[in-house]
Amino acid sequence: MRVLKTLIVVIAIALLAPYLIAPFYRTGHPVSTLMAWRSLRGAPMHREWIDLAAMSPYLPRSVVAAEDAHFCKHHGIDWGALREAIDDAQEDGTPFRGASTITQQVAKNLFLWQGRDFVRKALEFPLALWIDLVLPKRRILEIYLNIAELGPQGQFGVEAASAYAFGKSAANLSPREAGLLASILPNPVKRSARNPGPGVRRLAATYMARGQASSLATCWRENRGF
Repeated sequence: MRVLKTLIVVIAIALLAPYLIAPFYRTGHPVSTLMAWRSLRGAPMHREWIDLAAMSPYLPRSVVAAEDAHFCKHHGIDWGALREAIDDAQEDGTPFRGASTITQQVAKNLFLWQGRDFVRKALEFPLALWIDLVLPKRRILEIYLNIAELGPQGQFGVEAASAYAFGKSAANLSPREAGLLASILPNPVKRSARNPGPGVRRLAATYMARGQASSLATCWRENRGF
């Protein structure tokens, strides 16, 4: 009985800890669970923090266009995109994919684990809603851009990725370079911004155009240039 009670307490603490920690991430340079795991294993892990205000303005716009077009409108979860993904999965019989917002990815990267399973999703949903409540949109995006895996050799965050792919800081990226980085986010090991193939180049052009769209420009102004 004592072992069971101890186990329950440990699980409760593990479940509650992210909710207690998240508000403190309004400042600082948090790391993802994957970054921490790589470091513990002695695997390559490169990350240099760069503030959102210091980044090329083309970069966050392209990433939002690529990963979460309704980032400014939702409160952590894009329910419309989620319904569409579920409907598509039911129609063609393929496994449910997609619809994760930037906020959900921040919740997963900071506090949960990689992979696709219902347990992680069940934990991720309320945590994303909480993160959206306690952190400004600008800060959520800043964290995401500094913890996302963006290179084949353990590059995390846009600064390390920019140095690897283009030999320059993320502060100096052109619209095309920003689009190329945004286009590799789903799989930075198989996709390359350094040596982009035709598919990556097409995606980069699409995200460049979307990043300059009027709706995203309005979102950008209303959130003080994120």
